[in-house]
Amino acid sequence: MEIVLLERVESLGNMGDIVKVKNGYARNFLLPQSKALRATKANLVRFEAEREFLEKRNAETAAKASEEGSDLDGKTYIAIRQAGETGILYGSVSSRDVAELIGDPVKRAMVVLEQPIKALGMHDVRVKLHPEVSINVIINVARTEDEAERQASGEDVIAAQHDEDKAGAEDDAAERAEVAKDMFEGEHGDAAEDELSESPAEEASED
Repeated sequence: MEIVLLERVESLGNMGDIVKVKNGYARNFLLPQSKALRATKANLVRFEAEREFLEKRNAETAAKASEEGSDLDGKTYIAIRQAGETGILYGSVSSRDVAELIGDPVKRAMVVLEQPIKALGMHDVRVKLHPEVSINVIINVARTEDEAERQASGEDVIAAQHDEDKAGAEDDAAERAEVAKDMFEGEHGDAAEDELSESPAEEASED
């Protein structure tokens, strides 16, 4: 289907461009969202007649989005989630979750997330407040508030946990080795004492 864009659409074109798209994409998204019109002669005449108004409206909404985005760009939001020892989440952080964390004016459709976040860590997420205005926020996914603070300071909590577990395992192994050594020496010490205690008796019997 050929359409004329009423605003900039990423990967398609800018306002006024006539492009060809799949019918389903046009009918299910572009046309209902008033992002485009069918590129018929009547609609093209209509677009040219309204072009000045559309460009003015677009500039105003872009300016508003830019103003709102200036306060949000670069901000960090914490998402507390359960996760395993390897850092993989038992659930995920979706575009809806990101929109809820940020709040107004961000809506789910504005969050550019190719797939849900499924691991602990600091994740950069792009948010399109307007077809011509994008910002970036950081989603700090952690198991606790303390862990979130450590990640925000640059610590790799999974690597740190791995090191702690490794050190703990080495300490346990050393402790077990020390206990085994004490037991071994104790057994041999008792045997030596028994031999010494038996020697005088044996000498007396020989006499």
